[in-house]
Amino acid sequence: MPLKGDAGPRWARKAGDTLGRLISDRRATVDTVTSAPTPLQPIDLTDDATVAAVLDLAVRVGEVALGSGIGAMDTVTQVKFVTATYGLARCDVDVTYNSITISAYRGPTLPPASTMRIVNYRSMDFTRLAAVDRLTRRIRLEALPTDEAHEALNAIVSAPHPYNRWVATLAWSAMAASISALLGGGVLMGALAFFTTMAIDRTNRVLNRYGLPFFFQHVVGGVIASAPAMAVYSFQDQLGVDISPSQIIAAGVTVLLSGLSLVGSVQDAITGAPITAAARFFELVMMTGAIIAGVAFTLRIASLLNAEPLVLSTLAPSTITQLPVKVIAGAFAALMFALASYAERRALTAAAAGGAAGLLVFVLMQSAGFGPVISSAVAATMVGFAGGLMARRALTPPLVVAVAGITPLLPGLSLYRGLYAMLNDQLLVGFSSLFGAFGIGCALAAGVTLGEWFARILRRPRILRGAGLLLRPQLRVGPLRRRT
Repeated sequence: MPLKGDAGPRWARKAGDTLGRLISDRRATVDTVTSAPTPLQPIDLTDDATVAAVLDLAVRVGEVALGSGIGAMDTVTQVKFVTATYGLARCDVDVTYNSITISAYRGPTLPPASTMRIVNYRSMDFTRLAAVDRLTRRIRLEALPTDEAHEALNAIVSAPHPYNRWVATLAWSAMAASISALLGGGVLMGALAFFTTMAIDRTNRVLNRYGLPFFFQHVVGGVIASAPAMAVYSFQDQLGVDISPSQIIAAGVTVLLSGLSLVGSVQDAITGAPITAAARFFELVMMTGAIIAGVAFTLRIASLLNAEPLVLSTLAPSTITQLPVKVIAGAFAALMFALASYAERRALTAAAAGGAAGLLVFVLMQSAGFGPVISSAVAATMVGFAGGLMARRALTPPLVVAVAGITPLLPGLSLYRGLYAMLNDQLLVGFSSLFGAFGIGCALAAGVTLGEWFARILRRPRILRGAGLLLRPQLRVGPLRRRT
């Protein structure tokens, strides 16, 4: 017989609470934050210090989310989720690129409380993002006091990266080698892409310590991505090797593009945050232009030194015979990106599965005669859908799987081809390739957004819905009575 309220012995109520938490705790925030919760432990709205503590906690949670690349509207949902849990259900939250503003309504006789925070950093630390994601669910399930929640958040933010920085460097390098294999490169080109990317990462870390703006860091990255490939290509006859520098350069460009907020910018435009979308997209364009400028500088220097001109081969569309190699390379590239972004170990498998699923759908769509834009959109939709579902099992934000999953599909080769064509006065071919790369990028971001939406509206299995209905009174009443 189901328990209700205080009916039944204490051990039965405790067991019901524990089982309810276990079932609810298996739900990722992608499912939980879609509705505003009823406050479990409402605060005293007349106490300015307590209200300020809640607002500070909420805005700091939003800071981690926004700094990790989550869209503006999802950041708003996270912030409102925290404030509503403590009883501040009527809050206006404004997120614009690098700032978060909260204004909380406290009733007709009290002035509204407000706070603002500027997000001055962009951190690719998916472990921190997942930890904050779990903290928001703890706040909802356990009705944590604000001081305990602040202590937990301070520990998360101040914690060091879970892996050594050299592990991240090796992961970026292995990702570049995987992209090179995905583009048809051999062992030599994979090795060149590996060591070139290692040089890019370590050089930019040094430049970052000296405070060089990110724009110029990407310029340096573009130079390093192309210079070794051009040097080996110029002396390939003397060295007795045969390489295709375009694949090495494209791998380096893809690695540089992977850290940019492509998904967040397009997602903001789709979900109704045009100001943030415009700012993020302009940043994306500027950083991409910096990469192109670095590559262009190297190619121009090579031409002035009478280096052997490049011969860009036209790659044939993906075929079924290439499917196993491409799927494995895509899964490994997504796995390495997640590792380089300090994702948790249980999220690595989900990221690899997302990359493999995306490459599988992409190759099948191209083999069926669809163009790269449509194929990219469908593949990204599958990645976003899989990311939303796997987030429930791995308890990691869908952004981790989504961004890692579309990394092998980024149009690094199209960008490089368009740039090289424009440098050689082939304006029509150049603009066509650049606009094609732009279309692929938008298709990837839009597909991920649509896939995550499908995952959110998908119902849970009936057996879990039944268990949730049986335990719902216990989840609502038990913890409140036990704390009072």
